[in-house]
This record gives sequence, structure tokens and C-alpha cells, in this order.
Amino acid sequence: MSRIRLNQEYRNKIANRMRVHIEQENTQEKEKFFQERENFKSHQDKTWELAKTCVERQYPKADVDMAHYLQDKYPNVNTIAKDSCFHFGYMGKPEEKDEDDKYISKHFDFRLNGDIDGVDRQDNESYRPSSKDFGYAYFRDELKAQDQCNPDITIEMEGKDSNPHWTKHQDANDKYLGQNHGNSNLTSYSDKWDKEYELDLIGREYCRDRQIAVSREEFKTFEMWQQKKGQLVMAHYKWIKSVLDQMKEIKMGLKGYRYLDEAIELCTELGLNVQEDEVIRTNSTGLVIYNPKNLAERIKGMKNKSVSREDKIKARMIYEQNQAIN
Repeated sequence: MSRIRLNQEYRNKIANRMRVHIEQENTQEKEKFFQERENFKSHQDKTWELAKTCVERQYPKADVDMAHYLQDKYPNVNTIAKDSCFHFGYMGKPEEKDEDDKYISKHFDFRLNGDIDGVDRQDNESYRPSSKDFGYAYFRDELKAQDQCNPDITIEMEGKDSNPHWTKHQDANDKYLGQNHGNSNLTSYSDKWDKEYELDLIGREYCRDRQIAVSREEFKTFEMWQQKKGQLVMAHYKWIKSVLDQMKEIKMGLKGYRYLDEAIELCTELGLNVQEDEVIRTNSTGLVIYNPKNLAERIKGMKNKSVSREDKIKARMIYEQNQAIN
């Protein structure tokens, strides 16, 4: 039987399947990302309780209730505003800041696309995540299930200039999460998230007009929480960057191969079971979607949509473990 030549279509099919396989592998980078993501919400909720304590210390509930009463009674009174971000500060020691300005203040935003910190650029100067990338990382599973969305797009575009491909997926991500104003997405993860972290405050609508005094220890707690957001973004980056690095080597190898059986051998060596006839009979995305097991999982995902996010992640991890065994 003559050997089948490896053309570009076959290379693309195998590369697509390898990307899925590599993402399913249990690695240190992936485990770190999963841990950071699953631990973050409880960390935010705990920090939010501290924020409420600090805010209510400056704006007692009785004063807020009175302001509400006056605002409801008089149409020309507008003094209450809901807010999710605050300028917390404390009087620091001279060595902590300039001798002439000992008040240390910082902006902390509890919304989904709020400020992030803790992004280490020492080894990745070209990676410039924005606050929106936190939502891409946290809701990665939900975004991956949408046709036009790509939660990894910022990482894939690292070091590249802005382009239509990048904008297309970024806009789709933002629309689905509800991070762009005027969206019509009724699920609006952003809206649901933001409403969990709102307080009624007295004053103008701009948070910089309200400097809220906290202790040094409280301030450091807020900084640690803000850094955790950046650490989740970086865990996402390091995992997907490792996937992309592996895919780069795989694509270089596939480009140098002349025959399909060489590519199949590479897949086997990397722990992926792919047959020649499977490559030949499917379309360019068939190895990802129409492989029986993958298609079955896709169909199952179309029902029981009320399952909690935690159960979805648990089911996904079980599926990936079964895939690794197979």
C-alpha cells in the first residue's frame, strides 16, 4: 500500500486535534491556573466584606439611610450613588513614600473589569494584559463554548500589532461577558458579577472624590487581593503560552514531514491516538468536533444548562481525565 502524502489540509487537521489534546493534558501550568481560578472568588468575597466594613465606618448606615430619605423626599437632592470602586488610603511612614506626602492611597475596583495588579513582566515584556483579561481567564470555559469567542486571544496575539482578527475575538468576548456598554446579552456575566459588589455611598458619583481612610494592615489586604487578580491572569498566560510553544514546535515538525504516517507517529509519541482514515474522512475541523467522543460531549453540553458553574468545571475535568486515559 502506497504511503499517503501529507498536504496542508491534513497538517491543519492534525494541528487542530493536537491543540485540543495539549490543552487537555494535566500539567503544572494548567493546575496552577485551575487553582488560582477556583480560589479567587472566595478571596474576593472575603476582601469585599472588609471593604464594606471600611466604607460603613466612614459612611454609617444611619447617615446613608437619612441621605436616602432626603433624596426621596426632595427632587433636587442627589447625594447617594452606588459604587464598586474606592480610593482607600492611610498615613504611611516617611520611608514608604515621599517625605512631603505621607498619605498613601490607591484605587481598588471590585467590578469584573476592575484594575489588576501582580502582573510580572520580567520574563514577558511583550505581554500587556488589560483589566478585561481577568474576565477572559475567569470565564474561560464559558467563552470557549461560544463560536466567535476566544478567551486566549490576548495571549495568542502577544507581541503583535492590533489587527482585525484580534479585534473580532476581543469584541465577541466583551459582548458575551457584557463588558461593553449597551450590550444585549441577557446572561451578562459582568452585570451579575458587578451587582454582587455595590454599596450606597454619600457624595458625588466619582470614587476619587471619596478618600476612605483605612489602616495599614487593611490597605495591604486590599493590595494582596488586587494582586491575586493579576496572578490569575498570569497563570492563564503561562499555561496557554506553554501550549502555544508546544504547538509551534509541532507545526514546524508537520511542515517538514512528507507523509501522513510520519505525522501519525508524532501524534502517537505525544500520547494522541489518531488514525489515518480519521484524518482523511473528516473536514478541516472534524478531528475536533466530529470525532464521536467529542461530538457526544458537544451534544451533551446542549442540555441541562442550569447546572452550576462548579459542576460544569468538575464534569469537564472528569472528561479530560478520561480523554487522557484513552
